[in-house]
Amino acid sequence: MSMQRTDTRAQQGGPMGGRGRGMMGHGGPMAMMRGEKPRDFKGTMKKLIQYLGSYKVGIIIVMAFAMASTIFSIAGPMLLGNATTKLFAGVMGIIAGSGSIDFGYIAQMLLWTLGLYLASSLFAYIQGWMMSGISMDITYRFRKDISEKINRMPFRYFDGTTHGEVLSRVTNDVDTVSQTLNQSLSQIVTSITTVVGVLVMMFTISWQMTLVALVLVPIAMGIIALVVNQSQKYFKQQQDYLGHLNGHVEEMYGGHVVMKAFNGERKSVEQFDEINTTLFSSAWRSQFLSGLMFPVMNFVGNLGYVAICILGGYLAIRGVITIGDIQAFIQYVRSFTQPLMQIANVSNIFQQTAASAERVFQFLAEDEEVPDTTSPVKLQTVDGRVDFQHVHFGYSDDKIIIHDFSFYAEPGQKIAIVGPTGAGKTTMVKLLMRFYDVNGGGAILLDNHNIKDFKRADLRQMFGMVLQDTWLYNGPIMENIRYGRSSATDAEVIAAAKTAHADHFIRTLPDGYKTIINEESSNISQGQMQLLTIARAILADPRILILDEATSSVDTRTEVLIQKAMDTLMQGRTSFIIAHRLSTIRDADWILVMNNGDIVEQGKHGKLLAKNGFYAELYNSQFEGKEI
Repeated sequence: MSMQRTDTRAQQGGPMGGRGRGMMGHGGPMAMMRGEKPRDFKGTMKKLIQYLGSYKVGIIIVMAFAMASTIFSIAGPMLLGNATTKLFAGVMGIIAGSGSIDFGYIAQMLLWTLGLYLASSLFAYIQGWMMSGISMDITYRFRKDISEKINRMPFRYFDGTTHGEVLSRVTNDVDTVSQTLNQSLSQIVTSITTVVGVLVMMFTISWQMTLVALVLVPIAMGIIALVVNQSQKYFKQQQDYLGHLNGHVEEMYGGHVVMKAFNGERKSVEQFDEINTTLFSSAWRSQFLSGLMFPVMNFVGNLGYVAICILGGYLAIRGVITIGDIQAFIQYVRSFTQPLMQIANVSNIFQQTAASAERVFQFLAEDEEVPDTTSPVKLQTVDGRVDFQHVHFGYSDDKIIIHDFSFYAEPGQKIAIVGPTGAGKTTMVKLLMRFYDVNGGGAILLDNHNIKDFKRADLRQMFGMVLQDTWLYNGPIMENIRYGRSSATDAEVIAAAKTAHADHFIRTLPDGYKTIINEESSNISQGQMQLLTIARAILADPRILILDEATSSVDTRTEVLIQKAMDTLMQGRTSFIIAHRLSTIRDADWILVMNNGDIVEQGKHGKLLAKNGFYAELYNSQFEGKEI
């Protein structure tokens, strides 16, 4: 799903030379939409402030520089007004023949004005540079904390949460917080300072003209509220259908071959046209309504300028104010409404920021894995005896799926685990690797030690896994194999590849072992991917092997070669083989037949067939075209 991000880059503009953002602040009218609201705004902001505690000195300095930059820019129009008054007086004196233009005073005012604007720009640059550094450091901390948290999270969390949801917290939510800290935090200080400062300067010039200017505020805010309320529903609809459109395109692209094979082109185009038409309609309405805001606001502003000019001219004729005061006042009026809208916009942005920060803090507060024992077992040598003692387990406490599972494997034995889908085969492996802990009673022992007495890292180092779902990362083939043992030499990597019968196909690739596997691993076949994962397990040289249908993605000839390599590898090692094709485990030392979380049969292949029971039914069904 595509996500649009509001542009928050500063724009130079306005007569005060400050860091203007346009009439609508961040990103125009669309930024005025209400985003996702936090459930606990105060609590989340309190946590965020506590998280920023180590940066409080830097943030205070940034705020001080932002305030100083704004104050210097506010003083500019007053000096220009004095210069204008002096110039007007000089011109009138020349006309009357009683005076001249005091260019020295005017030059002095202009130099002072230039100095103020330069100082304002310098302070703005310094505070922007400092705030960028602080916000990037905070972003780094957030992502580092999330990354470390992910490694401490139990598998149960990821079973119930999509990868996209976790990724969104690392990217979108952290980015939202970062952008707010980088720009909106200092912007709200400058906006408040501008409103207060400009209002004070306006009152010092003329309280009558200031009251006229203040009449424009509720009118302007009313127009903003009206347009936002009308356009908000269309913006939301636009985002929804943009997501639908992107989702449709992604599905059709990902399943392009299937779609073509079943002649689904026409249906796909019809669905696209339907979604695209709705998207066009909502986008047109939202953009049209938001586009009305600027001309209407300009019209209201021009009416205000007319009223101020008329009143200012009247007051100037009466000698209450000077021409320069009128000029300065008009500049202040033009600078008064803008920060008001920025404050309204920033308040909405803070709502979105709080929602994003809340999601991040919720993730950081999730339950973690049970901590490793403080006095872990350290084995000098691993024999590989595995003992399941009355194990009960369920992915949720109210739904136990493994019932009183007991079994032991002697060192060096090859144990096959078979059964229909959902029987609990892969669950046993997850328990053995401590991806999940036994939660319904019982224990799992490794060399007569409870696996909970080992550190997880030490325990998993004893195992080598080859799964049906291959996993390779974007990088050279050499490094993908070396992932099994990072200290392995190139010669050891090549030897492992030869043992897995992967060396031949690797050398036929254009760059051999330096060939880069792309992000989708689509530049090698599924069978070749499986060969690389087997080579990776061989390189790790573990004491215990777990093979979850490891040869399911290779052709028959390659399967025979790999099976021989596996037989060599499994010598002297305890091996657990999860198999769907039962013909591949006929030579196993022991076969466990599982169904509904229990061992219903066990023994060697020949004896199990002779029983003519559940195993025999499973075995024979694969030759009868039945699904196992």
